[in-house]
Amino acid sequence: MSKQLKLKIVTPEKLILEEDVFSVTVPTTEGEITILPDHIPLVSGLASGDIVARNKEGEIPIALVGGFVEVKNNENKETEVAILADFAENVGEITEEMIEKAKQKAEELRKQALNKEVVDYEHFETELERSLTRVKIADKWKNKKYQK
Repeated sequence: MSKQLKLKIVTPEKLILEEDVFSVTVPTTEGEITILPDHIPLVSGLASGDIVARNKEGEIPIALVGGFVEVKNNENKETEVAILADFAENVGEITEEMIEKAKQKAEELRKQALNKEVVDYEHFETELERSLTRVKIADKWKNKKYQK
């Protein structure tokens, strides 16, 4: 049996995934990295994109907007990966209706920004990034096989 990682992905709202996996690829602010068992300890900021966890059933893609990843080896010599995401969503849960709503929301936010003199840019940017990431990652995985 191959060594595995203990992966946990959480957002402020809920637990997204907790599973033993063979590897996980994450979009850090410095570029994409793949974490394997016995990885060196690491803490890094995360960029928007997709997390891809791999287990014996296949790939588990998750749309991600910001956060942090921590890699550590516990006292049992197991590698633990904790992802604290600002927003994360399993691609298998993203429906066509959600994609369409995300596109509409992004367009609505753009129009609001153009029509207002004073804009809450932090809120605007967060909402826009969330909507666009959901659309981009769902589109990327639309024709690929993955575990839902």
